[in-house]
Amino acid sequence: MKVLLVGGSGQLGSEIRARWSGDDVVAPAHDELELEDGAALEALVARERPELLVNCAAFHNVDLCESQPERAFAINALAVDRAASLCAAHDVAFLTISTDYVFDGNASAPYREEDCPRPISAYGASKLACEQLVLRRAMKAFVVRTCGVYGRHASRSKGTFIDRIITQGRSGERLRVVNDVIASPTYAGHLAIALRAIVASRAYGLYHACNVGPVSWYDFARAALELAGIAQPIEPISAAQWKAPARRPAFSALENAKLEQLDIAMPSWREGIAAYLGDK
Repeated sequence: MKVLLVGGSGQLGSEIRARWSGDDVVAPAHDELELEDGAALEALVARERPELLVNCAAFHNVDLCESQPERAFAINALAVDRAASLCAAHDVAFLTISTDYVFDGNASAPYREEDCPRPISAYGASKLACEQLVLRRAMKAFVVRTCGVYGRHASRSKGTFIDRIITQGRSGERLRVVNDVIASPTYAGHLAIALRAIVASRAYGLYHACNVGPVSWYDFARAALELAGIAQPIEPISAAQWKAPARRPAFSALENAKLEQLDIAMPSWREGIAAYLGDK
């Protein structure tokens, strides 16, 4: 399959390039193509004639989105809608990534695809707008919500949450992690494999795809240290003590209900950590 991948240098895009080895994946660098540049994207689609366009690009700094909502909607919603429109016009299948942050976090069990979204941040609202704009079209489109993605190709300056926990644990630094925020952290390598299976199904629509099992970031961090062989205590703190500018849902774990209907299995969150550490 000929695939045009936007955002191919990020954590998920890099795993798609590595793991979709049976496909012809064209992944222009960010300085060659920005999602917001509709004319450049149209020219690239006309030149490459892909069968599928995958969008992994987004403005995903949650706190910056809160102070720059116009930019969040311009990139995360309007630019993606233009890409979907382009794909519809050229009969190209389209896949874009959404987020658990479309939910308000008031649930007590993992969210299913049919649960009502209620975002509590500008980032979440922009991604929900993206979903609605894309899914309103009668076209070959996949919208896939995921959660807490981490991968081998994170920014070298920041690293992943796991990298930071392990680095601090090895150096003996004080570790403080929130214990009242529950999610479904997802290894990008596992997600890339699931996305290819979703595409192969040709069952277009909205999906959840994440490593299985709700877990607090505190317990996730403890497991990361354990699997890395590091004995270092972690101090549990509340989200209120963290004092982030943007609100986060307190519970945003996702259930892969529609994936299960397609017999597509995702590993557990603990298996995600192990695979990430083994692949590094």
